[in-house]
Amino acid sequence: MNQPLPLHPFSCFVTGTDTEIGKTLVASALVYLQAQRGHRVAAMKPVAAGTEWRNERWCNEDVDHLAACVSVSLPQQLTTPYLFKAAAAPHIAAGLENIRIERSHLLSCYEQVKSQADALVVEGVGGFCVPLNDSYDTADMAKDMNLPVVLVVGMRLGCINQALLTSEALASRGLKLMGWVANSVDKHMLYAQENIEAIAQRINAPLLGSIPRLEVANAASAATFFKP
Repeated sequence: MNQPLPLHPFSCFVTGTDTEIGKTLVASALVYLQAQRGHRVAAMKPVAAGTEWRNERWCNEDVDHLAACVSVSLPQQLTTPYLFKAAAAPHIAAGLENIRIERSHLLSCYEQVKSQADALVVEGVGGFCVPLNDSYDTADMAKDMNLPVVLVVGMRLGCINQALLTSEALASRGLKLMGWVANSVDKHMLYAQENIEAIAQRINAPLLGSIPRLEVANAASAATFFKP
């Protein structure tokens, strides 16, 4: 059974077992739920890679989805201080534009956003340990922010191993795992429920939600699979 989310405003860092496994869907749902409760909630995706030119600006789909759900709207220069055109690993995308992702700038933006909201949902990029520069990665960023972590597990073959390895990586950084979310990425996956049960038995954190394949994959629909 899913554990309910806190009723009070809460902040968290959303990471995942891999890329393209539903981090943005889950992060957006967590923002949406808090906004619906009347909380002052902001969202960040500090680093994003992959854009298209639309409405006279470079747009990233994940960034736009998060921004559409907040109740505290802030400049994109703060919520996504690093936005790169190439859909590649962040350090590669940054290199293509001759930019270095700087820890100090990331954390300065984070502190400014945090100070203007009662709740903040930060979405990572890729999996948990993705390089941002030659000496700093997304695990370091999560550690610096020191928020409770929500782990999105992409439900497909191999997800048990990925979930357990990521939870161990989180523990090794001294981060609190607030809970995990099972998100269906392979509609043909066999024994999905058995996989969820196996992960639940081995991770010392509650299951917050189990999201099936959605016909309309948006924050509002995903939010219905969290226990109120």
